[in-house]
Amino acid sequence: MEKKTKSKILVVGGSGYLGKRIVKASLAQGHPTYVLQRPEMGLDIDKLQMLLSFKQQGAHLIPGSFSDHQSIVDAVKQVDVVISTMSGVHFRSHNLLLQLKLVDAIKQAGNVKRFLPSEFGIDPARMGHALEPGRVTFDEKMTVRKAIENAGIPFTYVSSNCFAGYFVGSLSQLGTLIPPVESIRLYGDGNVKAIYVNEDDIATYTIKAVDDPRTLNKTIYIRPPENILSQKELVGVWEKLIGKELRKSSISAEDFLASMKDLDYANQVGVGHFYHIFYEGCLTNFDIGEEEEASKLYPEVNYTRVHEYLKRYL
Repeated sequence: MEKKTKSKILVVGGSGYLGKRIVKASLAQGHPTYVLQRPEMGLDIDKLQMLLSFKQQGAHLIPGSFSDHQSIVDAVKQVDVVISTMSGVHFRSHNLLLQLKLVDAIKQAGNVKRFLPSEFGIDPARMGHALEPGRVTFDEKMTVRKAIENAGIPFTYVSSNCFAGYFVGSLSQLGTLIPPVESIRLYGDGNVKAIYVNEDDIATYTIKAVDDPRTLNKTIYIRPPENILSQKELVGVWEKLIGKELRKSSISAEDFLASMKDLDYANQVGVGHFYHIFYEGCLTNFDIGEEEEASKLYPEVNYTRVHEYLKRYL
């Protein structure tokens, strides 16, 4: 039986938080890997040096700018799969709708076998009821989905739930990235289940999905069973590691939402998203139905458990 050749993958946003992990995973899994090098990075030397390090590891850098449509078309024509990891979080850079230009280029090029837009979080198709101003993230992702589907582009949407770097290290507290050692504030009773995934594992699962016929025109949910925990359980894992109990207080849904009024826009977006995750349970309050679950599809991936992840903070 002849060995199936691996798709050529273009990563757009390859120097970003998740993008750099997607590039590494693509290289690690033996895909010919291309990274869009955009002149917009200007004098951001950290980004440039990261791209050059990818080049040394075997990735190909392709120049292209969203202000030059033909350059994006030319870039897309060189690959089979396009993965966008453009940022959708407001405290970094928020440019999800730029992907509409990417959709136009993919449609014109006509050769792409699969497009994975920048999703990698809460499934936007389930968030039609989301609170202002945070709903903008979901609305924009749905605008991009509609454009993809209207253009007849084959797709995979990746719903990867809570990034461990932001939600595990902080024990899901807003405004910090490191775990507390004295006291913790629980959202309500702290018993609503969320799903925590190491960003490197998100990248591994994503690359595994690109050539998989089972994930074509589907949403793939990353729900590693041992990482489906309530906030209280997450705190318990940390307490066990440090050998002491934290003082616990609770904030009601009403008080949590009321805290939004004194915050800037980016933090208001964050509060809205936290509300849906930790009070409403938007990550776990539904069955994925006909869609696919990554840890079942790829049981060979030894995903990082929450307790292993938390050890790095000791």
